[in-house]
Amino acid sequence: MSEDDNGDLGDDWAAAMEEQGDAGGDDAGADWGAAMEEQAAADGQQGAEAMSFQELEDDAETLEAGDDINLDVILDVPVTISMEIGRTQINIRNLLQLNQGSVVELDRLAGEPMDVLVNGTLVAHGEVVVVNDKFGIRLTDVISPAERVKRLT
Repeated sequence: MSEDDNGDLGDDWAAAMEEQGDAGGDDAGADWGAAMEEQAAADGQQGAEAMSFQELEDDAETLEAGDDINLDVILDVPVTISMEIGRTQINIRNLLQLNQGSVVELDRLAGEPMDVLVNGTLVAHGEVVVVNDKFGIRLTDVISPAERVKRLT
């Protein structure tokens, strides 16, 4: 493109912007305001009625002992299972002093069952087993759903 082409292009843009300015001036604002007033008047004529909604029932209360619960919808949801042998709290000074060979004392006694957590919630206790050179856990006590709810509060 030559400089003359750029100049002509600039003139075309200037003319287009000027036309747009003329078209979108005070008349456009007035037209927009009139349209908004017309819409508000139409809404006012229709009148608003209060909506009423049916109360939702608690599913736990509506299920009876014989009712089957469809668990198929959640069977493929992945969860994280972790085993915890113990916990402790230490201050940052002691944490920074840890190195290879350091021993950290936990709040459990040797031989005490491990906690089995699913997504951070205690669901069972168990003991460590070794099968084909891999660690596993044998569940010794499964926490009932009622007991899990009690632990949440």
